[in-house]
Amino acid sequence: MRAGDAVEIRGALARLRRATGLPVAFGGLVEPGRRQVRISELSGTATPALSALAVTPGNGLGGKAVALARPCAVTDYSVSRRISHEYDVPVAAEGLRAVVAVPVVVRRRVRAVLYGALRAAHPLGDRTLGAAVQAARDVEQALVVREEAAALVAAAQAGPASGVPDGSGAAREQVREAHAALRALAPRIADPVLRAELLDACALLTAGTAPSPAVRLAPREVDVLACVAAGATNSVAAERLGVTAETVKAYLRSAMRKLGVRTRGQAVVAARRAGWLP
Repeated sequence: MRAGDAVEIRGALARLRRATGLPVAFGGLVEPGRRQVRISELSGTATPALSALAVTPGNGLGGKAVALARPCAVTDYSVSRRISHEYDVPVAAEGLRAVVAVPVVVRRRVRAVLYGALRAAHPLGDRTLGAAVQAARDVEQALVVREEAAALVAAAQAGPASGVPDGSGAAREQVREAHAALRALAPRIADPVLRAELLDACALLTAGTAPSPAVRLAPREVDVLACVAAGATNSVAAERLGVTAETVKAYLRSAMRKLGVRTRGQAVVAARRAGWLP
């Protein structure tokens, strides 16, 4: 998952530069088992000075952001009295002056830091700071989704060997809830490998049976039916899938038409019989 986390940071840095026009952005993850941030992702840099730099909590701008778990910014890094200066040499080598550092906080733990910088001593305005914070929030959401997805995949893969009788009503409901959660998460995963793993887990939860070729449902129609099967209302399904309630209704109507049924309950039963749902 660490490689995937780095991909999320790389994408956030690119979006940050596009949104703000900042010439330089960089960042890195907190190393597992250690409290330091390792700068691994560089965008717009002219030298390798910042590459692999280890930033410890409390030191420099990024270390301050980690220690406080909140954004920090300086107008002129080398002379600022608001930070310590352990990293002045690599920062100066890259020619950076105005810098913002925003921590990525997941479940009250700092997981990474994103930086944006100018090569001039100009104050970073609210728009720039807001964009940097939004980029960090995007990474936070992506990491949460990845962790939830990994847990669901593990549970799905362990399911057949869990020893729970197939006829257990509680076990069936757990499988259906996990299937619905996986279907809702999959479209939100940018990493194609992880997304494929999620869909493979969905196949495990439907006992590995191929859906009936007589009924061809679109992926989003299956997503909606999975939510409905888990007891979600249209509004709840819309929230889970990141669409509007009207869109959920449209997918549901389309699925019902293909399945030849008239009610939500009938659609779920027919989808199960056709091998689309567990």
